[in-house]
Amino acid sequence: MCIVNGIMGNHRWIERMVRSHGQKGWKITELGAGDGALSLRLLNSGLCREEEMQAVDLVSRPLNWPVAAGWFTGDVIAAALPHSEVVIANLFLHHFTNHELHSIGSKISPATRLIVAAEPARLWIHRFLGRLLCEVAELNDVQNHDMQLSIRAGFRGKELGRALGLGDEWQMHVQMHPLGAYRFMAERGQQV
Repeated sequence: MCIVNGIMGNHRWIERMVRSHGQKGWKITELGAGDGALSLRLLNSGLCREEEMQAVDLVSRPLNWPVAAGWFTGDVIAAALPHSEVVIANLFLHHFTNHELHSIGSKISPATRLIVAAEPARLWIHRFLGRLLCEVAELNDVQNHDMQLSIRAGFRGKELGRALGLGDEWQMHVQMHPLGAYRFMAERGQQV
């Protein structure tokens, strides 16, 4: 996963979007935080204080997770999401069906002003580039298979926003990065 994030630049992009569109003091919640690497990057870069960072994942709190930061162990579909102004996700949302994404979207706090997600871009060229990467980086067959499945489950256009059930109060922006990232940002503001 570190190789893929490095090549796609997901963590750097999410950090830039939160820095340029978020505000000091806003709470940040990472969905599907895993080992907490992305959240810890935002903390270490000074984007927020420990008490403003929260994460949700099925796995238990990582050993290196800051004491003052919130960690919620649970299923994002079944549990309520924590109150926060920013929601971030990295290579996580493509694992869900549209119905499940709508359920997740319905749990986003009314206080949320910014959603930033980096997911796979569902384009044939990225499937080809993924196979090439697996060859060059000597990744195994399982990693190649998982990458191809993730790309097929990825997004195009404003599909993610529609699947989450975001309404007209959200301004959605999508970029398709040449190295396979579908970059989605939604800001809650005036009706479009």
